[in-house]
Amino acid sequence: MCENLKNAIIAAGQEHLLRFIDELSPVEKAAYIEQLTAVDWQQIPSLAAEYVLKRPEVSIPDDLTPAQFFPLLAKDEAMSELYAKADAKGVELLRAGKVCCLTVAGGQGTRLGFDGPKGTYPIGPVSGRTLFEYFAGSISRASEKYGKTINWYIMTSPINREATEKYFETANFFGLPRESVFFFTQGTMPAFGLDGKLLMSGKGSLALSPDGHGGTLLALRKSGALDKMIADGNEYISYFQVDNPLVPVVDPRFIGLHALENSLMSAIMLSKTNPKEKLGNFCVSQGRTMIIEYSDLPDELAEKRNADGSLSFVAGSPAIHVISRSFVESLTSGGTLRLPWHRADKKIPYLDAAGELQQPSEPNGVKLESFIFDALPLAEKVMILEGDRAEVFAPTKNATGVDSAESCREMITARNARRLALGGVEIPRKADGTVDAVIEISPFMVLDDADAVALVAENGLKKLFAGEKVAL
Repeated sequence: MCENLKNAIIAAGQEHLLRFIDELSPVEKAAYIEQLTAVDWQQIPSLAAEYVLKRPEVSIPDDLTPAQFFPLLAKDEAMSELYAKADAKGVELLRAGKVCCLTVAGGQGTRLGFDGPKGTYPIGPVSGRTLFEYFAGSISRASEKYGKTINWYIMTSPINREATEKYFETANFFGLPRESVFFFTQGTMPAFGLDGKLLMSGKGSLALSPDGHGGTLLALRKSGALDKMIADGNEYISYFQVDNPLVPVVDPRFIGLHALENSLMSAIMLSKTNPKEKLGNFCVSQGRTMIIEYSDLPDELAEKRNADGSLSFVAGSPAIHVISRSFVESLTSGGTLRLPWHRADKKIPYLDAAGELQQPSEPNGVKLESFIFDALPLAEKVMILEGDRAEVFAPTKNATGVDSAESCREMITARNARRLALGGVEIPRKADGTVDAVIEISPFMVLDDADAVALVAENGLKKLFAGEKVAL
């Protein structure tokens, strides 16, 4: 180990990390030194002081106001004309190959009771097709529809990178051109003990965890993904998370409005169902758009109402964005990106002073994560567009209950039923109005309503029957 690295570790107050280094084999020692070299040691003392030794306080600006947004439905003729122009612009950009997709897929399926990358979880209500297959199908159909291959960037974590790539290999990339799919790995952050000391997971390893989806932007640069985007002429990034199979992988209106409004980072908003719904709140302070987490927005603001009784802070974030590539370039130009960190207290296995691995029964440490929405205040211009919850948002976070695989499959069926009904298909319904069937439509065939209507016509479909399971 070079003296500079050793001195930096000691100066950061983390000399305990060197306790077992002489017990390591040459290979183990080299790997450990590589880990240690990747840490920003100058930053560690301030992170410990600000986020670990004291609990960060969330400060709510005095001038906080609700963010403005474009409504789902145009309010007047001028807005209708703008939306039509945006639709055309979005299609133009897609046909010109200016748009790529980015899926954040670093998570595991643990909360779903599933062993493997979350993207490989079977969510199809009839076929069991996976989350990744849903996105692959939609990207394939969009590429066909707009006559241009759409590149797909997939951010994995160190934990699931290998398994994710192997899954795509086995599936033959779902028929997508292999060169159009680019895997990259998000960064990591060392975990802290509650005393501000970094934790070790072994004699030659730090306790590391993914640095959050805010690390996506810097990982794009470090991985070479940004260079590929530049080389391929991709100027707009359609960003979405792996647990939402209803997301429109590319939305012409959203993309078009982003471009026409000269936005650097745009967002879809959903109208909150209640003041405390677990969605971040789009807000504005000093002319800058930001998200205040649902748990941090004071009750008096969360429950504030307009004259018509609607929520004032109604705009919630489902983490669907369009980001200009130029914005990512500028934010990461120095090879670094400083976003605020968010503290999470966790039970973290750690090596004790005797070199024994301990499994804590209570939270014993702090993991720091950055969130991509914290880039919003750094953008000179932000555009927000209202989305239709039933059409774009069915998160798969739990096995049952709210935001679950169960509710997601129901929403997939409900959207498919609505699309088939547009083509004139008679849909069986229960007394409460919900669909009395299970319906799945291949994303490789249907991207939008127009595709669904065409599919109905091609198949001569007239009616579904109660209790029927249909896969088209």
